[in-house]
Amino acid sequence: MAKTTPATIALARAGSTFTLHSYDYDPDAARVGLQAADALGEDPGRVLKTLMVLVDDRPVCVVLPSDRELSMKAVARTFGGKAARMMPPADAERMTGYKVGGISPFGQKRNVPTAVEASITGFDLVYVNGGQRGLQVRLAPSDLTAGLGATIADLLA
Repeated sequence: MAKTTPATIALARAGSTFTLHSYDYDPDAARVGLQAADALGEDPGRVLKTLMVLVDDRPVCVVLPSDRELSMKAVARTFGGKAARMMPPADAERMTGYKVGGISPFGQKRNVPTAVEASITGFDLVYVNGGQRGLQVRLAPSDLTAGLGATIADLLA
């Protein structure tokens, strides 16, 4: 497994402090984020998932705990839109440059507005995808939000 990805390069360029954590990715897992948390032996609330969403047909990125569900109304409101829906997987892969199951909010091919679920700020460290399946990056929530220029918002259903 490569330890250098567009995500890790972006984090290093931003001067973020992070560590890499590999795990056995299960392509058949019903919920990839929960499988990652289990494989890492971590609280699923600390292992975050990255979702690509369309708000009024504009692409945005949202990051939230792997054990929680997204409120599309909250996402639309956060980005000043009327409606939100999940981006089709093929479009998310094309836009980010990553495969589904390995989408990181860092180092995407195209910078899009990003929001991070507010509840994650209560943790000292969180995990986010490192840009490939089976690779997580552990970092402080403040490095996550600052490195992305993200909005912190209540995004949960």
